[in-house]
Amino acid sequence: MVLHTSPYPSAFLSFLSGLSWAFVFPCYWLLDRLLASCVATSLEKRRRSQDPCSFLALGVLISTPLYLVLLLASLPFAFIGFLLWAPLQSIRKPYIYSHQKPDKHGVEQGSAAGTGAALAEWRPQGRSFCFGSANVCLLPDSLARFNNLADTQRRAREVGKRIRNGASRPQIKIYIDSPTNTSISAVSFCSLSTQGFRRTSSLDHRPDPVVTTENETEALTECPIHTSGGTSSDCPIHSTGVQNSSECPLHPNEEEHAPDCAMHQSSDSECPVHSNIMQNSEDCPLHPSGVQISITSPDSEPAEAEKGNHQTGDGDTGSLDSRTASRESLVRFHAADGGISPNNTLSQHRTSVFKRPIGRKRRHGDDGFDHEISAFFPANLDFLCLQEVFDRRAADRLRRQLHRYFPFVLSDVGRYGWKGCCSRFKFLNSGLLLASRYPILDAHYECFPNGRSEDALAAKGVLFAKVQVGSSAQDQRVVGYITCTHLHAIEGDAAVRCEQLDMLLEWGAEFRRVTSCPADEEKVLEDQVAFDVILGDLNFDNCSSEDKLEQQHSLFTHYKDPCRLGPGEDKPWALGTYLDTSGIYDEEVSSPESLQKVMENEEGRKEYLVFPTSKNHCPSQKGRKIPLKGNGRRIDYILYKEEGLHQDWKVDIEEFSFITQLAGLTDHLSVAARLVVSTGEEET
Repeated sequence: MVLHTSPYPSAFLSFLSGLSWAFVFPCYWLLDRLLASCVATSLEKRRRSQDPCSFLALGVLISTPLYLVLLLASLPFAFIGFLLWAPLQSIRKPYIYSHQKPDKHGVEQGSAAGTGAALAEWRPQGRSFCFGSANVCLLPDSLARFNNLADTQRRAREVGKRIRNGASRPQIKIYIDSPTNTSISAVSFCSLSTQGFRRTSSLDHRPDPVVTTENETEALTECPIHTSGGTSSDCPIHSTGVQNSSECPLHPNEEEHAPDCAMHQSSDSECPVHSNIMQNSEDCPLHPSGVQISITSPDSEPAEAEKGNHQTGDGDTGSLDSRTASRESLVRFHAADGGISPNNTLSQHRTSVFKRPIGRKRRHGDDGFDHEISAFFPANLDFLCLQEVFDRRAADRLRRQLHRYFPFVLSDVGRYGWKGCCSRFKFLNSGLLLASRYPILDAHYECFPNGRSEDALAAKGVLFAKVQVGSSAQDQRVVGYITCTHLHAIEGDAAVRCEQLDMLLEWGAEFRRVTSCPADEEKVLEDQVAFDVILGDLNFDNCSSEDKLEQQHSLFTHYKDPCRLGPGEDKPWALGTYLDTSGIYDEEVSSPESLQKVMENEEGRKEYLVFPTSKNHCPSQKGRKIPLKGNGRRIDYILYKEEGLHQDWKVDIEEFSFITQLAGLTDHLSVAARLVVSTGEEET
């Protein structure tokens, strides 16, 4: 299968398309501005009420009649352009594939940019992959205003900046222990207050150290070196000969006198951790009640070939309101043996000072994985699926920003105009966009034929992609399948969405069948499948009484939803992703950090999330004292398949995040998940 790098098969047809759009665009832009001047956002209404004589109100009064006159003048040119543009859409390619090579001025990292991460050999331990999904509502400005959003072009650029800044920031890990709480479980590892700690939002916020007496020092059970219940005779730190030992128990492979080692900074016989000098130090790297922080750069294997794509430039901050790119990114350390390292492999943590005792595992309730509400997209994000990237100019701005982190992008997905004499006219494409750090091998798009009402004006459908994530020792390609979609949005049309889910499963099985068979002339081994993931806005939640039909669909027997207990019941920590548009510009949720704090509070969620509907609920629940079910409408999904992949491989989820980094830019929360693909082999 050939990836389409141009929407048309020849340069002449591309020229005709560009010429036709040049005739149509003035009319399109003027109509958009005219309608936008008639629909004000809540922020604009607030500003006008505060200052009725403001330039904003005066500008609307002047510009509206001017737009109308110019629109009428541009109609003849738009008609000529439309007659030229419409027939071309029948031969237009369904997507545009773009690959941006690493910046030659970037940091000297890796090579082989043309093939990217495909050159990396698949290690026996396996790897982890991070997936993200977000509905960014990049409609034409006049249509976006019906969702209380404006200035689509600015938002597109800012969305791209925030995503790449969140994904490319240094990964900061925080090590937390307490003599009164040996568990590191929590409902959210951004909500450290539930564990007796203050919520850690910056490096200067640390828990107070625990002062121990001299008697307590000898038999401290939480010493990071000896296991729980050990004595001083077991511990190399408490042993009398450790100070004169030629080998440091913490730096066995380094020089005897490591300058940054607490072991070598003490000259007397006292334990350097529990001495009177060190016991109250917040900087002690071994004190059990302290906080140790390590910082690693996003140097995962896929970035070895492409990390030159990202070069720090204008706007490289976590958000418009962030003071630092690493704020709110203090991620709790997962310290069980066999944990996942930040470089996308299942090797030991290279950044840890020591390993915790065997048997202490990270668990949050009954889940074997971490879940959080985060103000940033995960560091080392590998794949990103976006929905509602409808506006062409906004899509170009967004793609340019994303290309500074993601080398491979599928954009402008879908079709316009008529596709056959009986099809409905499509004013907008599918709005889907897929960005990847790994090379894309194949891609395919299918349009849903059953759209209704205003939803039928957009070419909503499914984008399938096959990516190469490595190669085996036998030169077999290790691949993954990604499905991006955006289902029918009209409430009450459950049958339409279920039919679309049926088509999604059928088309996906056919895509995997076709792409799994190599061409007859190619003498290559069969690909090994590492993962199969579905991302997107499904426009139904798992708790609403009106969505029971979708909740029981067979999709959830083929793919696993990490946030779901069963039909009609989400896990307690699962969070709604659909925001109440009337409160988008409130000061309490105006920044990623403030929205994160609100989402961590139950009352805040009731104020700013749209909740599942039932017979007793009103359409808008904001400010009403009525019982609300669940934690909001969760309509953005990341699903993964556990079976039907490689025979001996296993796919598990390690992290799931609800992300607030796009606060003020869209009416959805983003979601992200990190999957662990283990082979069951041991490295020799």
